[in-house]
Amino acid sequence: MSTAPPADVRPHEPVRVGLVGAGPWARAMHARMLAAGPETTLAAVWARRPEAAAEVAGPYGAPVASSFDELVARCEAVAFAVPPAVQAALAPRAAAAGRALLLEKPLGADLGAARAVAEAVAEHGVVSQLVLTKRYHPATRAFLAEAATREVTGARSCYLHGAFLGGEFATSWRLEHGALLDLGPHLLDILDSAVAPIVSVRATGDPRRWTELTCEHENGAVSQASLSGAVRLPRARTRVELFGPGEELVYDTAGIDHEECWPVLRREFATAVRTGQGTGIDAAHGLRIQKLLDQAVRT
Repeated sequence: MSTAPPADVRPHEPVRVGLVGAGPWARAMHARMLAAGPETTLAAVWARRPEAAAEVAGPYGAPVASSFDELVARCEAVAFAVPPAVQAALAPRAAAAGRALLLEKPLGADLGAARAVAEAVAEHGVVSQLVLTKRYHPATRAFLAEAATREVTGARSCYLHGAFLGGEFATSWRLEHGALLDLGPHLLDILDSAVAPIVSVRATGDPRRWTELTCEHENGAVSQASLSGAVRLPRARTRVELFGPGEELVYDTAGIDHEECWPVLRREFATAVRTGQGTGIDAAHGLRIQKLLDQAVRT
């Protein structure tokens, strides 16, 4: 496999991104976002089933790669929309070929796999970025900016929906690992940023039904996070409440349009690839979140 990007790349051209995966998230977000540009183009799609890859690539006129190696050869960066175990197996190969990585959370199905991805990124010096979708929304960024000015004593949060009860997002890895690995990264990331770095996590409950996390933070604050993908609600509910000596500060996604995330994510990833300067929401950060998930799993 080549270790250099395609020779005809020009610094100001759209970043050519190859997409791995042809599931519901690849169709609903990744392919559509990458093809929309102008900062990126969808260079190719590869999946285990060629017919599924063709369904994803077809609407955008993108080619279907016959192998993962062919996909890597066609692009400058690789985006992953596959289960964590598959991502952890393939991402180091793309990093070794010098390709930037747009990675899903969690990095891997377990801490060892996540560490292998982060170590490959560091070893080969490639740009990486994590698709923690909420971090790219202006409302989230405004909340985190305001939180940075507050003294926080404690926090409560939840991420709840019913997607695991049935439908196309009730995929095998989500049903196996539950909300902790799927939804947990989002809340742990926001709490870690809004309150203070998390130093320990304890979990109770069943991740396939309902999990309660208690987090201790570097500044002495304590936060809680409720997670479930198996409760019937009219819409997904994500809410974070910060408490301290001042007025409470609340972040709630009920009124936000998630479509606003994708242009920000695409633009920042393309800029990182072209400049070689990441955003900090990268594989190293993903490994930090995975270490917290591992703590929770072990309790």
